[in-house]
Amino acid sequence: MCNFLMSLLVAGALIGANVGTALAQDASAPAAALALASSDTAASAPAGADTATASSAEAASAAASGASEAAPAAPTEPVMVDSSKISSGDTAWMLTSVALVLFMTIPGLAFFYAGMVRKKNVLATAMQSFAIVCLVTIIWTIVGYSIAFTPGGSFLGGFSRVFLHGMAYIKGDKATTLTVSHLATTIPESVYFAFQLTFAIITPALITGAFADRMKFSAMLVFMALWSLIVYSPIAHMVWEPTGWLASAGVLDFAGGTAVHINAGIAGLMCCLVLGKRVGYGREVMAPHNLVLSLIGASMLWVGWFGFNAGSAVAADGRAGFAMLTTQIATAFAAFGWMFAEWITKGKPSVLGIISGAVAGLVAVTPASGFVGVTGAIVIGIVAGVVCFWSATWLKHKFNYDDSLDAFGVHGIGGIIGALLTGVFAVKDIGGFDGSVLVQAKGVLVTLVYSGVVSFILLKIIDMVIGLRVTEEQEREGLDVTLHGEHVE
Repeated sequence: MCNFLMSLLVAGALIGANVGTALAQDASAPAAALALASSDTAASAPAGADTATASSAEAASAAASGASEAAPAAPTEPVMVDSSKISSGDTAWMLTSVALVLFMTIPGLAFFYAGMVRKKNVLATAMQSFAIVCLVTIIWTIVGYSIAFTPGGSFLGGFSRVFLHGMAYIKGDKATTLTVSHLATTIPESVYFAFQLTFAIITPALITGAFADRMKFSAMLVFMALWSLIVYSPIAHMVWEPTGWLASAGVLDFAGGTAVHINAGIAGLMCCLVLGKRVGYGREVMAPHNLVLSLIGASMLWVGWFGFNAGSAVAADGRAGFAMLTTQIATAFAAFGWMFAEWITKGKPSVLGIISGAVAGLVAVTPASGFVGVTGAIVIGIVAGVVCFWSATWLKHKFNYDDSLDAFGVHGIGGIIGALLTGVFAVKDIGGFDGSVLVQAKGVLVTLVYSGVVSFILLKIIDMVIGLRVTEEQEREGLDVTLHGEHVE
């Protein structure tokens, strides 16, 4: 593990040293391409072209110029528009998606994780998900949304929406005006803010599965607050804001395979390594106390995920419908992939296995859902189910780290699978882009290194200042009683 951490830190240093070069290349590429295109056009023009041809070219140029002037350019930052520009259908679907994605964290993830821990920690585990909803809402409102989803640099947005300054809805006697995001021009910006807020909420909540049973509640709050600002918002900006480094490099992430799942998964792994193993890990039975609760939570996650993936179309259109289709297909294949892999290797299919496989499929199809067809969804689902089963069993024991609820094994590994296979199976007729495994690998590597290194540093600082882990006595008695003064009968 020490070698692993050292490799991660070295890789981070190398990426940091090369960021300037990469940015310069990215910035110079469009200008170079334009200059080359201009020179090619001049070189290919016939030397003896007559006056009529020249006049036709001038007329075509003038017509194109006139058309350009007639059609307003697409906004590159949030703008104020007349309410007639808002689509009621898109807005209704996105309001529904906001509710669905919030439903994924509370109660979905809270139930899913709480059912998998021991009875003495069920309330503390559910409390983490609920508290993160409140904490991230505050942070997102103050500055998180602004630095993630407004134009700025390649790594971070601006501060024009701090405390949501400038986000407006003005109802007049004759006309109503409101702001829209340049990333979602047919819905109110307030709805887009809320939709992205639910993503910012569930991402750190996923991390809690990695350190279940052993982190202080106070340390968890500090870590999640800093992580949301220093890790999640920059990654979201790089991946989804058009001026972001990874977005401009062509990395495809329809709904958060990179920004959400790989990001949370590697952060969870750092938590495992810094905190160490649970007391009694490998010697005592740590079976889930209530798999019915976890089954209910997984079912809620599955339903809510339609808002997560189909909602990322930011419109009630055919692409949203196709994203919903691929999500359902990949999840079913992944659930059976994990179930049969477990059945073959252990002799029996388990409830925990099939629901874990379903979540692995949901994770893996997330970056691909708006870019791939049915074949891609099937392959992504099968691969995710089988490989995530392997990572949650063999890989975890091989490297001897205590990922309590397999946050890295499912979200980290599943996110990597989905991101890379998006490069293989992306269909241009569906998503408008050709896929590239190399470009996708760049997004995976940058996220792993940046999130991993920064998460590790944050954890070490917090540990030195206030301490990360509860005492052995508190851990043995249970976090419900020792941290919250409550217990489940």
